[in-house]
Amino acid sequence: MALPYLAHYPDELLQRVQRLVDSGGLGAHLLSKYPAPHEIRTDKALYTYVMDLKMAYLKQSQPISKIAFDSKLSDLHEALGTHTVARRVQGGKVKSKNEIRIASLFKKAPEPFLRMIAVHELAHLKEKAHNKAFYNLCEYMEPHYHQLEFDLRLYLTLLDTGNTLYAE
Repeated sequence: MALPYLAHYPDELLQRVQRLVDSGGLGAHLLSKYPAPHEIRTDKALYTYVMDLKMAYLKQSQPISKIAFDSKLSDLHEALGTHTVARRVQGGKVKSKNEIRIASLFKKAPEPFLRMIAVHELAHLKEKAHNKAFYNLCEYMEPHYHQLEFDLRLYLTLLDTGNTLYAE
């Protein structure tokens, strides 16, 4: 099985992951670290969750007008979440509104994965590019950001095998 979510990791690590996939142990590995999904299922609950993070770490950043789960965002090949600026002309002025959308597949994911995606999208309020300052801001909001990103890639690999982490 190809490991598209892990393409840029070292070969030794890829081989270890491949062994986990081949043996059927990837789900058990992830369950040992993340035993339960989060309870955030609605756009309203997601809005509250993300705004709480924003108020804790980015009080002075631009306001966000919309935060929602998006069923059109499917995976890492497209995006796990998006931060967009909607611009509208009203009278003679251009009004901008920040929006954050998170892929619906994360409604039943571990809370740390949802947090990592939310932190990533919030970081785009201050840093547009994926540069050192961007990742420093992500780590400020979530000290385990890089480990969570790797584990999230393992989770997506598990989903690609047709398995789920939690019973429906």
